[in-house]
Amino acid sequence: MTSHFLLFGLLLATCSLAFASDPSPLQDFCVADLNNKVLVNGVVCKDPDQVKAEDFLFRGLNRMGNTSNAVGSNVTAVTVTQLSGLNTLGISMARIDFAPWGINPPHTHPRATEILTVIEGSLQVGFVTSNPENRLITTVLQKGDVFVFPEGLIHFQKNVGNGYALAIAGLSSQNPGVITIANALFGSNPDISADILAKAFQVDVNTVYQIQSKF
Repeated sequence: MTSHFLLFGLLLATCSLAFASDPSPLQDFCVADLNNKVLVNGVVCKDPDQVKAEDFLFRGLNRMGNTSNAVGSNVTAVTVTQLSGLNTLGISMARIDFAPWGINPPHTHPRATEILTVIEGSLQVGFVTSNPENRLITTVLQKGDVFVFPEGLIHFQKNVGNGYALAIAGLSSQNPGVITIANALFGSNPDISADILAKAFQVDVNTVYQIQSKF
């Protein structure tokens, strides 16, 4: 397992050059000062003299996430929030665990392209192109396969095997963001008006209320 993570660490480093979308850094590093209350487009830098090796370190990606939930998956993110040394470097990553037949529901990353590699198991993956085509591009990945989800497009993954599956994803932003489509539409706070959703999805209002109750 250690060799797997070393291999994909190198992969992510390579991908950062090809896919980086955040502004380029203007200094060696800008470790995030997560306690600073100044609001900027990003995170304020710590005093470089106070920076330590721990600011560039994240531990625990070898541990399986808890997939005992409604969708049967768990995402362990390593963004600037978890690893302050990522600030201004235009890259982050995630471990995605899947229970048998679990899914990572349709979602988007508004600020990042994602490149995903299957470590264990088989995954059906796909994304949908923008309007008006809304073309579904999908395939099944096996161990060692790599797939790219273009920035901003709705995409998903599904474990199509009887065992647990594992994938590692690299993302071209220190803070890629995640918008899970069902949660955003049916679990917004406050609720989107049921008549709006009913008309959008061409269903009756009671169906909308039923779905909203699950979020």
